[in-house]
Amino acid sequence: MKILADENIPMAREVFGSLGELVLKPGRTISAQDLLDVDALIVRSVTRVNESLLRNSSVSFVGTCTIGIDHLDLDYFQNTHIQWASAPGCNATSVVEYVLSALSALSLHGKYLREKTVAIVGCGNVGSKLLSALTRLNVNCCVYDPFLSEHQCLDLVELNEALACDIICLHTPLTFNGDHPTFHMIGEREISALAPGTVLINAGRGGVINNSALRQRLEDQNDLTVVLDVWESEPDIDLPLMDLVTIATPHIAGYSYDGKVKGTYQVYQALCEHLARLNPEAQHKTIDLYSLLPALNVPVLHWSGNRIKEDAFAYIRQSYDVLADDKHFRLLMHNSAQPGIEFDVMRKKYAVRREFGNYFIPAQVNGEMKELLLNLGFMDLH
Repeated sequence: MKILADENIPMAREVFGSLGELVLKPGRTISAQDLLDVDALIVRSVTRVNESLLRNSSVSFVGTCTIGIDHLDLDYFQNTHIQWASAPGCNATSVVEYVLSALSALSLHGKYLREKTVAIVGCGNVGSKLLSALTRLNVNCCVYDPFLSEHQCLDLVELNEALACDIICLHTPLTFNGDHPTFHMIGEREISALAPGTVLINAGRGGVINNSALRQRLEDQNDLTVVLDVWESEPDIDLPLMDLVTIATPHIAGYSYDGKVKGTYQVYQALCEHLARLNPEAQHKTIDLYSLLPALNVPVLHWSGNRIKEDAFAYIRQSYDVLADDKHFRLLMHNSAQPGIEFDVMRKKYAVRREFGNYFIPAQVNGEMKELLLNLGFMDLH
């Protein structure tokens, strides 16, 4: 068994190396020549896996350690009997925490947010978790998702209603066909219709927003608050657009260490099942996911004092401050002679970020505030 994996997949060596010969390469440089004698290919979203890549290979299994699958040619897999797996939901918590950090940076205090209505566009693994988190924060929400029924979600609205809300969070896959394609779903017409002061957050897929139309709106009026983690034409993003948005990051919303390791583990499990079908008598070493997640050195959050004792966002910012990523991103992109390469390097070298569930609430926090933080995933010190 020979496995080729993207070198940026965390724990790839420890996990997939236990199943056979392992070769690691940068995801964007994986070529057809690399796959001639490979049995399993493990990628991230930066690698397009299609007929031109696999045609002459011996690959029988493709795994992507991501929730998105728009970079996989599933029709080709089906026609050639290639088994595949993704990691749905692996980084959903990470993306939700990114959005909460962004909202905390924009609002500065919880009262502002509770006076607004948040529209969640796409209510899958990420959107449903975000809806749950915002509901716990007593934030008024609605949902646009044409694939859900009123029996599944009571807060459903049409797209035009969602786009009329104060804050719009996009969490859809990128699709080009079907009854509800999402490519440029937020196009020139939709962007022109946004009310001044609207907050637009995209931590889903870059192509859902027409980036050129968004840049034009911001250049002409500069009356929207925009948070972009994903971009069209990554890694060669629109730098003038980056300069116009309020918060900009290099596709790292789902890049918590916990989420990345969960994605690795889900694909590892799927590959083990695939190998078991090929050879039922083979024995493989069992790996424990939690053994791959080390504890934090300083896991207790600092008490913020009585001044903001009612503000959950203070503890959100302590555990993850999106503005630090924004500052670092802009600095490196402006100082680089090759911004596209720098974009990928930043993702590859992204600092370890842990999810709320690794942090303990300070002992001084109690009552409703403590209950709220526990509901958001933080741990009780006692």
